[in-house]
Amino acid sequence: MRFQVCNADVMAYFLEYTVPTDADGSIAFPVSEQERGYTVPLTQTDAEVVQSEELPVRTSILGSSIAEAKAEAEEILRHSKAETGLLYDDPSDSTQTGSGELVAKFGQSGWEEQ
Repeated sequence: MRFQVCNADVMAYFLEYTVPTDADGSIAFPVSEQERGYTVPLTQTDAEVVQSEELPVRTSILGSSIAEAKAEAEEILRHSKAETGLLYDDPSDSTQTGSGELVAKFGQSGWEEQ
């Protein structure tokens, strides 16, 4: 078993991006307080299903520097359908959209400092 030691110099960054719709123009996902925080396949739940045109995401990224946070954010964006993202420095660890200081934007041409 491996344990990772937490460094006091690690900062809380947050990446915000939007997952676009599939070809049919919507995203379907179950809403269930019992399965909160887990991905549940639609075929395996009888929970209410919500249709949406897009899915906004705010996820935390731990990094000791902005360069480290950007590298992790790029990895997340590369594995999502999103083409753009906003990187925030937010010491309050808020889940509110836009919370914290916007430090960089990611787009087709890479990172743009703010």
